[in-house]
Amino acid sequence: MPKPADHPVVPPPRIGVLIINLGTPDGCDTASVKRYLLEFLSDRRVVEIPPAVWQPILRGVILNTRPKRSAAAYAKVWMPEGSPLAVFTRRTAEALQVELGDNVTVEWAMRYGNPSIASRLQAMKDAGCDRILLAPLYPQYSAATTATANDAAFAALGRMRWQPAVRTLPPYHDDPAYIEALKTSVERHLATLDFAPDLIVASFHGMPERTLHLGDPYHCQCRKTARLLSEALGREVAVTFQSRFGRAKWLEPATDITLRQLPGSGVKAIAVLTPGFSADCLETLEEISMEGKATFLAAGGEKFAYLPCLNADVEAIILYKRLLGRELAGWFNISG
Repeated sequence: MPKPADHPVVPPPRIGVLIINLGTPDGCDTASVKRYLLEFLSDRRVVEIPPAVWQPILRGVILNTRPKRSAAAYAKVWMPEGSPLAVFTRRTAEALQVELGDNVTVEWAMRYGNPSIASRLQAMKDAGCDRILLAPLYPQYSAATTATANDAAFAALGRMRWQPAVRTLPPYHDDPAYIEALKTSVERHLATLDFAPDLIVASFHGMPERTLHLGDPYHCQCRKTARLLSEALGREVAVTFQSRFGRAKWLEPATDITLRQLPGSGVKAIAVLTPGFSADCLETLEEISMEGKATFLAAGGEKFAYLPCLNADVEAIILYKRLLGRELAGWFNISG
């Protein structure tokens, strides 16, 4: 039966993949950082304090002091193409688009900042994607990362009249492909060093300790990732947690405290990786590679190396192709 003359255009159906990362300001200026922090720190998944208590603190104290300091930190790591997290996430999407071919549309988004999850989902739907795999690039599950990314996607879907079918990428903290990617990446970067580290430290982003008792599996999944990586490398991998904020008790041991203590126990040369981050960002490049190094050397350490995240390196693309291929099965079969 022919379509009516005024029938809206319906594009041919496509399969979409939306890779999602945490977020970043649009620039390394104070105003951009302030907008980003307001969105990020207003998320109830991130700060689980009643808004009536938290918002006056956020808007009255934090947003009037922290943006300037954070902007200065961002300026230290900003790339010619923009924020490192955005640059590496975009490169990952572009590489995966090449790997998956024309039958799949690969887009990328940020939970906070731009491009937003809602805008990319709408663009994908407009392009004909009637089946979309949401792929938050968080190896370990946390309500403050994986869950809030999915929340934002589901909220956007809730505003659509014609929704696509949706699948979500589960956490992959103990997936053999992920451990193999980490092992290969670590060994490749260790081979470039002019020293042999006494210890390898895996620094994960911290979370308030109460999240563990509330049922968040993040702490356990971080520990398992490190244990499996240690077994794969055949050497010890120490676990620490970074980025403490506020007065609450956070997961321990703390990265900064550990880095100050290690030289006193005879550990003079270390290599630090951040396997909770899929791509390098402020927390890895400034907090660990710069501030962490300064802390360790000031305490008597002699050699410090930061081992980059998987970023858009070959190990990352091989890993994501395997993970996405598994989740896309039945919609689209990936060869190779």
